[in-house]
Amino acid sequence: MQLARLAACSVVVAILSLTIPVNSMAQEPQIEFQDWLATLIVEAREKGIREEIIDQALRDVTPIPQVVTNDRNQAEFTETFEQYLEKRVTQWRIDTGRARLKQHHELLARVGEHYGVAPRFIVAFWGVETNYGSFTGGTDVVRALVTLAYDPRRATYFRRELFSALQILNEGHISHADMKGSWAGAMGQSQFMPSSFIEYAQDFDGDGRRDIWKSEADVFASIAQYLKAAQWDNDQTWGREIQLPANYLEQAAQWQQEPTEYSCSVLRRHTVQRSLQDWQASGVRRADGTDLPTNDLMASIIQPDGEDGRAFITYGNFRAILRYNCANNYALSIGHLADMFIGY
Repeated sequence: MQLARLAACSVVVAILSLTIPVNSMAQEPQIEFQDWLATLIVEAREKGIREEIIDQALRDVTPIPQVVTNDRNQAEFTETFEQYLEKRVTQWRIDTGRARLKQHHELLARVGEHYGVAPRFIVAFWGVETNYGSFTGGTDVVRALVTLAYDPRRATYFRRELFSALQILNEGHISHADMKGSWAGAMGQSQFMPSSFIEYAQDFDGDGRRDIWKSEADVFASIAQYLKAAQWDNDQTWGREIQLPANYLEQAAQWQQEPTEYSCSVLRRHTVQRSLQDWQASGVRRADGTDLPTNDLMASIIQPDGEDGRAFITYGNFRAILRYNCANNYALSIGHLADMFIGY
């Protein structure tokens, strides 16, 4: 109990300390932002962004302090897995997803076959990201990215995303007025960051535009292409809930990872990868107590809420999901929702 209280206090202190830049940002003299913006506009011109795009998107832009607050308090990292799952794998989302699978059966089958990604996973991403296209966000994407590029915490990353967004406008894929999205700059029904749009967005309906805002064909294909590029294997699932042996904690130290840099940092919370046969021999079982599958797969174990919470064994596709959003709670929710669509 004392450890839990200390941990809770640490979280509060961390959040308070992280929110300090929000206030300081709001209080900074406007000239400092204007100097930063002037330099950004010069760089935009050097990158070939047309003057009309600069005038529309950058000339009178101002930061949005609430965006920085949101960045410091993302649900993927502030909620427990159980809280996160309850809010995202709802009965409405399950029922609506099943209905959408039937409604778009032919299209999803063609996309799934072309890209090698099961339709149930495509629809799970669509559901979790935007409630099946019904909520794509109403924030000016450029303004959100300007805010996060100006904020020092992840300025380098968001500056790249900002220039990608300007490139999309420059190429005429969408107008600045219509480029709306999330507070973090994710866009369309697939909630792609601008760099992901440039790299992965697809024109599956063949109309000459990669329209992740209004074309379900392009949305489904773009999600599938993203997963394909992340080495999705359609012959396997994401993972499953498991039972750990009674002596798991005594053995767990040998399966901890060595300090390693990952492009997705939450992989550090996984065990090392071992074969399913090795985990079986160590006493790991399915959630119902039966043997693990006999597939020749490498797998790691994750306990998102710590040693007293549920445990999951995860495969390569789980890591592909993490490429979409680097948060274990998110990836587990995608897997759980997709499992609700089996047979539909």
